[in-house]
Formats: sequence, structure tokens, C-alpha cells
Amino acid sequence: MAEVEESEPKEEQPKTPGRVAAIFAHPDDAEFICAGTVAKWAAEGAHVTYVLMTSGDKGSDDPSMTPEQLIALREAEQRAACALLGVKDVVFLRHPDAMLVNSLELRKEIVRVIRTIKPDAVITFDPTVRYVDGRYINHPDHRVTGDVTLDAVYPAARDRLTFPELLAEGLEPHKVSEVYLSGMDQADHWIDITDYFDLKIEALKAHASQIDVDEVGEWVREWATEAAKNLNPGGKYAEGFRYLKLD
Repeated sequence: MAEVEESEPKEEQPKTPGRVAAIFAHPDDAEFICAGTVAKWAAEGAHVTYVLMTSGDKGSDDPSMTPEQLIALREAEQRAACALLGVKDVVFLRHPDAMLVNSLELRKEIVRVIRTIKPDAVITFDPTVRYVDGRYINHPDHRVTGDVTLDAVYPAARDRLTFPELLAEGLEPHKVSEVYLSGMDQADHWIDITDYFDLKIEALKAHASQIDVDEVGEWVREWATEAAKNLNPGGKYAEGFRYLKLD
């Protein structure tokens, strides 16, 4: 008999979560980081909620633009992107852009959100990422968002005696089962987004106030192609995360 070559074992993927909270700092953050994964999960039946710390009121070089105008514009862009991806809800916390601080009050606010949404999985920033490729400083709002979200996930959202005033609001403790951190080059888990890559690009293009819509697809394609080299079995495009399975 001819010898049968042993194939490389298929990587075991976590199941699609039922409820997801994607907690980020600004409109467009999630589209760059996880829009392919979000679209895939939404298509598979997940209920995805975006939670944005700010509405990006500093993100313009136009001298005639006001923060109020920019908030309205960027929230509309985010809603359009969410509609494309199948995101069910978007929560705008409307803190000032570029001024987030990891405070107990902000932690309580995210605990309130988590206990309200009751996500199985949370996607957010890896707060340990400070520099990337020797040419990019990670935005301080990104780092604060990652830190405060992780602190809210564990232990605050699950502990009954933390922020007891939330119990008076009818918000019982909730345990998040999985965390997906956008880890830049520190990823240890990759999700195949080949079938959803074009949708990711269309969602990114909804943020026309922030990007060159003619060029964004090219360099995002490079990221996704490089990430896909880690897939087993293979795929053309991927998004990478640090993955935490919580007890």
C-alpha cells in the first residue's frame, strides 16, 4: 500500500460567541482591527455591540471643523460601517478624544456596559503595546481603553461587592468568557477573514473623514495577507489577536 502523508493537524478554533462587545477608543478603530472577524461572527449569528469611548472629536486638520461637527460626522460614519458589518448596536460614551484616563469612574462605566450587554466575548486593545515597528506610537486612548476594559472584565464586572451601587441599578455581576486583544505583532491567535475581507474594506471606507478611500485597501490587504501566514489551515486574509480564555 502507498504511504499516506500525515497532514498537519487543523488548529482548533473557539466557537463563535453568542454575544460580543467590541470596546474601542474611536470611530474606525474596530474597522482597522477586527471588522473581518465581526462580520464573520455576525453572519454566523452573533449579536455584536460596539462600545466607543470617544467620538473622535479631535480627528481633523480642517481649520473650519468644530468638535461638535466632527462628533456628528464620525458617529454617522461609524453607524454606516456597523450597518455594513451586521453590528446590532453601537454605544457612544462621548468622552473627550485624546484625554482618556484610567480612572475608577471610567472602570465603573465599562462595568456598567458589560453588565448591561452581558457579552460572552470582549474585543479590545492590548494595552501593553506602546510602540510598533519603530515608527508608530500607540495612541494613549488605545492604551487606556485596553487597560480599563481588562480591569472591568476582571475582576470588577464579575464581583458582586465591587461597585455595589450597580446592583441598585439592577445590574448583576457578569463573567466574560473570552477576551480578544488586538496585539499588533504579539498575536497568538488568528481568524480567517478571507470571505469577509472585501466587507472589511467597505466598512473602512465608510470612515471617509479619516482615510484615503483609494489607498486604504492596499495596505490593509498587506496586513491581512501577512497575518494569514499563521493560519492553519491556510487562508488568504486573517486578523490576529492575543486570545484569553477566562475561568
